[in-house]
Amino acid sequence: MRVLLIGGNGFIGRFVVAALNQQGHAVALFHRGTTAAPAEVDEIRGDHNQLNASAQELKRFAPDVVIHLVLSSGPQAEALMNVFRGAARRVVMLSSMDVYRAVGISQGTEDGPLLEVPLTEDSELRRSLHPYPPAVLQVMRKIFSWATDDYDKIPAERVVMNDPELPGTVLRLPMVYGPGDPLHRFYPVVKRVSDGRRHIIFPEILADWHSPRGYVENVAAAVALAAADDRAAGRIYNVCEEPSFSELEWARKIASEMRWVGEFVVLPVERTPRHLLKPGNASQHWTASSARIRHELGYAEPVAIEEAIRRTIRWQRENSPAFEFLAQFDYPAEDAAIAGDRQLG
Repeated sequence: MRVLLIGGNGFIGRFVVAALNQQGHAVALFHRGTTAAPAEVDEIRGDHNQLNASAQELKRFAPDVVIHLVLSSGPQAEALMNVFRGAARRVVMLSSMDVYRAVGISQGTEDGPLLEVPLTEDSELRRSLHPYPPAVLQVMRKIFSWATDDYDKIPAERVVMNDPELPGTVLRLPMVYGPGDPLHRFYPVVKRVSDGRRHIIFPEILADWHSPRGYVENVAAAVALAAADDRAAGRIYNVCEEPSFSELEWARKIASEMRWVGEFVVLPVERTPRHLLKPGNASQHWTASSARIRHELGYAEPVAIEEAIRRTIRWQRENSPAFEFLAQFDYPAEDAAIAGDRQLG
């Protein structure tokens, strides 16, 4: 099979390339050329924001399947389908679980009662479009350069899934961790353990919060599987690990792998240092089900979670974030909170 990846030279894309190559597919990568492409793929340089300008060169590759890893908006999705309608057999779009209304409730952007979890592909979607306020989107774009001002996966999904001539597949991704994670999700725990902290604090409501996660190589395997299997045409799939663990359970797994002998301390919100509190409603969990892709396509993670955690810790210890993460750390405030808790105890 011939597979074209758009924006496939980043965090997830490089692992998708490796998975497709391992399966024996011919792979082409369409990207800006700011970083080197793997030697084993064809390379097409251009701007995914101006897809039509490279249409002829993209069609010349004659892809069976097009995987768009950085689709940000409805207009981008329309451009994608217009370029490849009649030129490809199917389009695969990477989406996000931020399309679900439960995520909006958790983030404080949607009103209403708590929603039932686990989230399935048929769970209610957000009622409001463009979920991130300008200030949040500005920070997001520093980390994910592909995100546009009109970022929203819901309109993009609708375009991809409702084209009468070009079948689509949508993969709703979880919080993806692993080597290269631009959000450095393991960093708050890894840094504190590496710094020799004796206590790590969690506010009680966040300690119990459950969210969907996926190790990057396992997520990439799901993308490659859905691209290669025509049974995925016209289908939407959640991709995530099961079971889902709480934030505190995740922290314990990381700390255990690092052989930390300190103590996790769960505090009431009112006694938790402000820099450790998160906005939104942590009573709304994001736990999701990935049963559909497992049952329909036979998906299973190739990398066990224990090994995934080890690989991520190893990478994180060698790669500190470039910016804007120092605000997560105020050790004097944490020490004062621990001392206050001991006095109350």
